Amino acid sequence: MPKRELNALISQKIIVTSELIILRVVPDSWKLPEFKAGQYTVLGLPGNTPRYFLSDLEGVAPNPEKMILRAYSIASSSRRLQYLEFYITLVRSGELTPRIFALEPGDRIHLGNKITGMFTLDQVPVENHIILMATGTGLAPYMSMIRSVLVPNDARQFAILHGAWHSWDLGYRSELTTLDIMMNNFHYIPVIGAADKETIPWGGETGYVQQAWERGIILEKWGFDPTPENTHVFLCGNPSMIEGALKMLSGLGFQEDNRQQDGQIHLEKYW
Repeated sequence: MPKRELNALISQKIIVTSELIILRVVPDSWKLPEFKAGQYTVLGLPGNTPRYFLSDLEGVAPNPEKMILRAYSIASSSRRLQYLEFYITLVRSGELTPRIFALEPGDRIHLGNKITGMFTLDQVPVENHIILMATGTGLAPYMSMIRSVLVPNDARQFAILHGAWHSWDLGYRSELTTLDIMMNNFHYIPVIGAADKETIPWGGETGYVQQAWERGIILEKWGFDPTPENTHVFLCGNPSMIEGALKMLSGLGFQEDNRQQDGQIHLEKYW
């Protein structure tokens, strides 16, 4: 196996919170391959890379010469290959994210030159509407999808339901709110779990993302109910959200798309 190298540079680091960042990475002297919105690639750093000051101490230090590798969904548009963007949350006890969080623009990182994954819009008929449900950084592949395929006055309706614990954890909120205002076929529905902790009273949806659907928010935004005949649903995030959403959707007649059957539910668990 060829030696993995620090073959890319951090071009921009956007701090959402102390434990959430948006990272843009550019290849160093090589060309990014084409990819489909929703796919992922690998980031990596050697074990001797310094850790972020808010991370936990490591019990056993990794091999300083060995590259620590993890897969991350791409958040940038597949239509422009100037950089790849990633939405990353800090795992304080982890091996890689504490090292990624310590990086600054101009620092080097390993970027995989192979982009893969089946969590794409390929299986969705062009006339079907699309609902994208996520928690936390599970939003990343949806940003790529929206940035790649959303056009004004499309007959298809799109909706993103994004769940987070606090409003300040809602990465990309400004961009998605702007799109919601400007596009008549796109709706952004942020949902927070700890409304009582907000500094300014929260007037939006609360609880779990699937509960917002059950309360009729999609009907309110679209003017009609999503059904298995007219809508495909994507789920990405923590397993409890996916489990709850699957239960709700199966009760509405939606089926999971897998090797055994074609369906209208597409899912990707983040851990």
